[in-house]
Amino acid sequence: MPKMKSNSGALKRFKVKKNGSIKRGSAFRSHILTKMTTKRKRNLRKPQTIAAVDVARVKRMLNQA
Repeated sequence: MPKMKSNSGALKRFKVKKNGSIKRGSAFRSHILTKMTTKRKRNLRKPQTIAAVDVARVKRMLNQA
């Protein structure tokens, strides 16, 4: 049987942490940042974790499950 292929888009966007949770970057950070407050932009810099309802789907894309 051939190897399972990972979703290459998901590989670029998500990282699995040692405790099994999945890290993701924040959206709304690409352009038109002048109207955004500095506080909001600073908080978007921090890595976020995937919501619990999406973990199984993302792990399937990454061939983790």
